[in-house]
Amino acid sequence: MSERPSLAGKKVAFLATDGVEQVELTRPWTEVKEAGGDAELVSPKSGRIQGFRHLDKGDTFDVDRQVGEARAEDYDALVLPGGVANPDSLRLDKDAVQFTREFFRLGKPIAAICHGPWVLVEAAVVDGRKLTSWPSLQTDIRNAGGRWVDEEVVTDDGFITSRKPDDLDAFCHALLEQLAPPERQEAG
Repeated sequence: MSERPSLAGKKVAFLATDGVEQVELTRPWTEVKEAGGDAELVSPKSGRIQGFRHLDKGDTFDVDRQVGEARAEDYDALVLPGGVANPDSLRLDKDAVQFTREFFRLGKPIAAICHGPWVLVEAAVVDGRKLTSWPSLQTDIRNAGGRWVDEEVVTDDGFITSRKPDDLDAFCHALLEQLAPPERQEAG
């Protein structure tokens, strides 16, 4: 059994708003924290956001920084959790789309699950990329030039994508491996 990679000194932005699928926010967040990394909730709104457990209201979460004040340069990776309402709102927010585009421009890892890749489509960064998502996004991804596949987790040059909450084990593993320092990966 392999040891969990250390993310000491790594800072991960979780971009979300009301309607986020709770487990797609909390599970990767917990994995990053348990690996020694820092996690920060970035949102278009201040205060708190409302999580959901599918269609039922879940917990609320404190926003650490508004997206208009956040800089991709200050983070090592971006996580885009799903839910339907969350990424649908994010893709209409110019600051959220620009924040995502900056991670791509800087070559920093971006992990998106479920409906999260909608934000990648809006940021115009999927052209030529292989990725997965909730199945209802496949036409959007293909129309944006991406190659959609139905797989548990897909990694493609810094992109990490998964389809649904059932894929979170593989999604989190791929995220941690992507963020682990190269010397740590070789030692494992």
